[in-house]
Amino acid sequence: MTAAAEAGGKPSALTPNLVGAGWMLASAVCFTAMTTLIKYLGAGYSPALQTFYRQLAGVILLLPLIAPDWRRAFYATRPGILLFRSAAGIAATILSFYAYQQLPLADANALSFTRALWITPLAFFTLGEKLGPMRIGATLVGFLGVLVMLAPSGHMRLGLAEFSALASAFLFALAIAGMKVVTRDHSPFTILVWAAFLGLAFSLPPALFSWRWPGIKDLMLLAAMGVLGVGSQAAYIKGMQIGDAAAIAPVDYTRLVFAVGTGFVLFHEVPGMRTLVGAAVVIGATLLITWREHHVARRAILQSV
Repeated sequence: MTAAAEAGGKPSALTPNLVGAGWMLASAVCFTAMTTLIKYLGAGYSPALQTFYRQLAGVILLLPLIAPDWRRAFYATRPGILLFRSAAGIAATILSFYAYQQLPLADANALSFTRALWITPLAFFTLGEKLGPMRIGATLVGFLGVLVMLAPSGHMRLGLAEFSALASAFLFALAIAGMKVVTRDHSPFTILVWAAFLGLAFSLPPALFSWRWPGIKDLMLLAAMGVLGVGSQAAYIKGMQIGDAAAIAPVDYTRLVFAVGTGFVLFHEVPGMRTLVGAAVVIGATLLITWREHHVARRAILQSV
């Protein structure tokens, strides 16, 4: 019974999956706004410098939450893994920012979806997870979708920007694999704090090579980019906490729709047909993997009862 029903009012029509989908949609909107600012500011700020200012904004947002008990916030039993995943994450961020600056928004978003495909082999080699034929087949089909997007007759090719997008997706998958290890004995807040501060430290050296002080307008836009990045992550996590992963994961792919629309209106970008077809194949494969993992996990829970 919902809280509204217990209070004597009408039962709420908002199911957990519907609320979770709303948070995922908010995450997609924030992400699209952030990548739009990345592309808009790309002419004057290198990917490393954008990453530094984004991390700085995130650290500033976290300071009021850390201050009451900073020792607890930073306490870690596996600092080595936290260092590794933060390094992988910041390298992935810099590469993804480069891809969003150089590629049409739709193309960069489509290639970013391969992150879920990279998780499959990484889970096998680093976490020892067993892979069934359906998961392996879906992963292979997903990578065929990447080949469709990168075919010579399409808009994309395997140049530096496309390679950066794929390498970024791989490194993000590596960071996620590390997340599965550290969440066993670290709170999400501790992981977030370490990622924010280490990301700031790791992004500073490459940022110095292209350093420039922003004006007031650019500073506000860079700060907004950082806030949107944190907001996108927070909304994504919240959505996954509230709703069922298999039910709400498809909502995350609305950012491809937003990217197509934003790219067309603001940057006059028109995605090629191969990009859209290849992206559809990648999305279908990742959704199948998500559904399969949800089904396996649910069956394991039922068998343990």
